Amino acid sequence: MAVPKRKTSKARTSSRKSANMKMDAPGLSICPQCHEAKLPHRVCPNCGYYDGKDVVNAAE
Repeated sequence: MAVPKRKTSKARTSSRKSANMKMDAPGLSICPQCHEAKLPHRVCPNCGYYDGKDVVNAAE
């Protein structure tokens, strides 16, 4: 089993963790039906439309 010979320094640890600090929040788009913010390429959680079609309410 591999065991490290030396303690990992704080600089090496924090530079590895810094990649997660650079992540941004996902970009939001505007729903053309209700004009609410939504994630792109997903059904609008407010009105249930996707690509101009009523997807959520049509299944009921």
